[in-house]
Amino acid sequence: MARHEALSGALSGDNSDLKALIRTIPDFPTQGIQFRDITTLLLDAEGFALTIERMTAMVDGPIDAVAAIEARGFVFGAAIAREIGAGIVLVRKRGKLPGGTVSVDYALEYGSDSLEMHDDAIPQGARVLVVDDLIATGGTVLAAVKLLRGAGAEVGQSLFVIDLPDLGGSAKLREAGVSSDSLFEFEGD
Repeated sequence: MARHEALSGALSGDNSDLKALIRTIPDFPTQGIQFRDITTLLLDAEGFALTIERMTAMVDGPIDAVAAIEARGFVFGAAIAREIGAGIVLVRKRGKLPGGTVSVDYALEYGSDSLEMHDDAIPQGARVLVVDDLIATGGTVLAAVKLLRGAGAEVGQSLFVIDLPDLGGSAKLREAGVSSDSLFEFEGD
């Protein structure tokens, strides 16, 4: 069977065709971590197109804006925003955006960090979809949700290519009232 037929024919819902395009890099960035590298998926034009198509099909709309989290979330968020006819809000690390911003600090395993977005990016009551490449512990995504809600957005859904369910991020999002949808999972990470 041709590769195109294998990818296009795998609409059964398990997305194993796309999962097979993810490279695992052991012991990166530290010993014991199995890093799920999406760059191999991005290099595959057909795989990337199917990823966007399938993620877009999971959108529970209507959506006014897609909030994409730096940096890999920008790739998926921008493509999904275009497909659903929504604007895109960039959620970035502190100091990366020009003009007025609003920010939120959040705890990391070893320290803290901060996320920002433009202070005029979200109209009050806007329905916002949060997008990133991967959900692990959920700290960054929960901070983005807090930032967006603090600006007056309604955030009810988040989308990811990959979920690492054993790290608990999706469960934390659901506890915060945000659905967490992904194309596939990697267990044990």
